Amino acid sequence: MCPPPFHAGSKHRLLWVSTWLCVLCILWSPMAQAAELVVRLSHVVAPDTPKGLMATRFQQLVAQASGGRIRVDVYPDSQLYGDDDEMEALQLGAVEILAPSLSKFGVAGAPEFEVFDLPFLFDTLAQVRCVTQGRIGQELLQGLARQQMVGLGFLDNGFKQMSAPRPLLQAADFQGLRLRIQASRVLAAQMRALGAYPVVLPFGDTRRALAEGVVDGAENPLSNFLTQGLAPVQRTITLTEHGYLGYAVVANPRFWASLDDGDRNLLLRALNQALAEGNARAAALNAQALTTLKQTPGLQVRSLSPAQRTALRRAVQPVHADFARRVGTPLLRDVKNLCLGVDQG
Repeated sequence: MCPPPFHAGSKHRLLWVSTWLCVLCILWSPMAQAAELVVRLSHVVAPDTPKGLMATRFQQLVAQASGGRIRVDVYPDSQLYGDDDEMEALQLGAVEILAPSLSKFGVAGAPEFEVFDLPFLFDTLAQVRCVTQGRIGQELLQGLARQQMVGLGFLDNGFKQMSAPRPLLQAADFQGLRLRIQASRVLAAQMRALGAYPVVLPFGDTRRALAEGVVDGAENPLSNFLTQGLAPVQRTITLTEHGYLGYAVVANPRFWASLDDGDRNLLLRALNQALAEGNARAAALNAQALTTLKQTPGLQVRSLSPAQRTALRRAVQPVHADFARRVGTPLLRDVKNLCLGVDQG
């Protein structure tokens, strides 16, 4: 309600002041304020993991840049959707933004993303980032339009290590073990090539499955191993660094198209900054996790010798050959030619 007119020296002045008071009242009323835009971002890991920290930082940056007009609601730890239904939720518009692991895109109809699952392909994060931050990565993101997703960027978690009841130093050590994996043809083939049985389980079910003996071991970056509390249910970590775990941030296409240019650019700027900071923190978090895990009572941390690593790499080469047959050789050739010679730093 506008305030009543006050007395002034003339009727004209009274009318002018009263009119402007009403205009200001209308402009500042709740009905006239720009509607709050709520963006739901769901993920399956803990808030203190690289992905969890990136999501929180994105939330903060958007709030700052928009003056609170745009709100990012973050749902960690599968609170909203889990491994088995988050992609469908995005495509249906039940959530606006996700950051699924790269392994999930192969199952969702983008088999070219399986290149990131290939065991012993990358030796350094610099090689990975040559892919994710260069031409190859942009082409992969653009291709997600076919799966009703808008690809926005990549985030590191780090290299995966193997955990099991015993050290996994050679292929014979894998024989007969049931090892948890994400749903990925490459990861399943990797475990079979090493003599293990792949068991597909949602990430949130991994700890319980290990505790109950449903699976014997798993592959995880050390930050995930630590934040999920896997040490009490696993006796040994082998620092295999056999594969890379990363994420692609994707948006629902109808939501993304509904934004005006200003809001879309604001979200992109905030996301790019959050991803850059997240990538910088991921390696540090895994290094900190390694120090902590080495000091954990009852947990043994082992490393591969160069000869053992070479032997394991040789054992999984059929997985690379199968990928090339299914997906085609150009992608793998480009990754090898453009990025595998990149030095760290």
